Amino acid sequence: MFNTKYDVIVVGAGHAGCEAAAAAANLGSKTLLVTMNLQNVAQMSCNPAMGGIAKGQIVREIDALGGYSGIVSDRSAIQYKMLNQSKGPAMWSPRVQSDRSLFTLEWRNLLEQTPLVDFYQEMIVDILVEHNRAVGVVTSLGLKIYAQAVVLTNGTFLNGLIHIGEKNFGGGRAGEKAATGLTAKLESLGFESGRMKTGTPPRVDGRSLDYSQMTEQPGDENPSKFSFSDQTQPLTRQRSCFITHTNEEVHNTLREGFDRSPMFNGAIQSTGPRYCPSIEDKINRFKDKSQHQIFVEPEGWNTVEVYVNGFSTSLPDDIQYKALKAVKGFEQVKFFRPGYAIEYDYFPPTQLYHSLETRLIENLFFAGQINGTTGYEEAAAQGIMAGINAHQKVKNNTPFILGREQAYIGVLIDDLILKGTEEPYRMFTSRAEYRTLLRQDNADERLTPLSYDLGLASSERMKKVEDKRKKRTTLVSYLNKTSYPLDVANQLLALKKELPVKQTDKYAKLLARPNLNRADFDVFHSLQQFMKSEEMDDTVFEQAEIEVKYAGYIEKEKRNADKLKRLENIKIPRNFDFERLASLSFEAKEKLNKFKPETLAQASRISGINPSDISVLLVSMGR
Repeated sequence: MFNTKYDVIVVGAGHAGCEAAAAAANLGSKTLLVTMNLQNVAQMSCNPAMGGIAKGQIVREIDALGGYSGIVSDRSAIQYKMLNQSKGPAMWSPRVQSDRSLFTLEWRNLLEQTPLVDFYQEMIVDILVEHNRAVGVVTSLGLKIYAQAVVLTNGTFLNGLIHIGEKNFGGGRAGEKAATGLTAKLESLGFESGRMKTGTPPRVDGRSLDYSQMTEQPGDENPSKFSFSDQTQPLTRQRSCFITHTNEEVHNTLREGFDRSPMFNGAIQSTGPRYCPSIEDKINRFKDKSQHQIFVEPEGWNTVEVYVNGFSTSLPDDIQYKALKAVKGFEQVKFFRPGYAIEYDYFPPTQLYHSLETRLIENLFFAGQINGTTGYEEAAAQGIMAGINAHQKVKNNTPFILGREQAYIGVLIDDLILKGTEEPYRMFTSRAEYRTLLRQDNADERLTPLSYDLGLASSERMKKVEDKRKKRTTLVSYLNKTSYPLDVANQLLALKKELPVKQTDKYAKLLARPNLNRADFDVFHSLQQFMKSEEMDDTVFEQAEIEVKYAGYIEKEKRNADKLKRLENIKIPRNFDFERLASLSFEAKEKLNKFKPETLAQASRISGINPSDISVLLVSMGR
């Protein structure tokens, strides 16, 4: 089986590994996906959901590039919600509640239908390196498997250590052993490593809960979907989630276990995710809060298992149980399993190029939590980019790099490479300077043409994008050139308690009003007839509305992005000697030598690099 050399070997079959293997194989690379347990492909180790604030944008971007996370999310969804709709469209973020088992099954089915993907189940304990280049891997049985490139996506498995109260034991997640040997090998090659932690809440029996004491959270009345393709359809039925709250009794009970908490007794010294703290961390840090929200989330269509979102904990199991019983609706709760914390090895991502290839070892790529990120979406985004770039490298093609003005994926990777992270990195809309450009609704228009040029996105996908763009442009033109009937407009404005207009004007002028939206324009029959004749649906109108309403903001961000792009086009040679530039500050030389930026734009985003340093570099590059 292993007599021939693979193009790409992907180690680990979590969200990053699955996207990496699919991308490399669909581009034409013979790919081997190696994992410790093939029954847990793309396992949702923590919450059974995809998307959310900024994360939903990432899933849409992965889908636009030709990845599978959006398709799998749609096929396994049990609820769909568009979050942040009370805010501007730059903040709208899709999220699905998923059927955990179906999610894994759908991912495996898609991978098994990918002809150039082979599978193998075993632990990888060593990387084969020749002349500073990765050439394969070694399994725990001593098998040597050769390839032109290796992608490591080890998640939380590298020397994973699970904590429940004062008990701890090795493991990559509940019920699975840790991966050993690989960290030591990478350190021997010169890589710097660190430790991080994350946690997960108890899983409980939904039959033991009293939902009548909770607040129901149904999905959207008219659900959409993640994927831009025609391979999925919106949900026709949904399951509800529920909300309840902790209280002072719960908090006091939890405090009883603080002396046995690995977080407080020194057993855990690594850094956890700031924006997803454990319940004990919440009540310790926010002592003035008398309650915290608990989201009660079903694990699937046909299971009674429930995920207790907001109650992540590593306290002793008896304290967890006693405290949870004091939550309204949980008085008779039965555990499926307690919550736990897990510590694992990661490698600071400043050791990578923007292609996610390591600086120390050629043809070796890192993706996912090994780079210090948290979340399925961030991992999947790195996975597809690492898979693409591993293929590009073995085929001697140019690396595929996304800029900050092109995608949230570009922001994510740029932040990791140039800033590093000392805590699990999570994406937020606030991290993106150009979020009005990087909306969830236009991810296909931004990224599918780039992916199509690579050979990853299909011609059907490209045609769909072109049709969408053409229809939107046609509708915007119509709105800018066509006048509305005055009497109908004033009837609408009176209904909305807006001041009447004295003379007719173009539809775009009316649509630009903040209190008017798509549904209000149903009263204009000529507009509806035009849309019908052009086969335009609500999605087209939504994008046209955004373009009309936010034209000024969009144009401003485009100008700022163009300025950034000019610096991105000025390349810094890979072995450039910064020491010879006497005018550079000592700190600038130190930072530039450490991070080795590939463009002037990247250099400008490194902490400690001043505008004067960029000016020196501009002069040395001949402007």
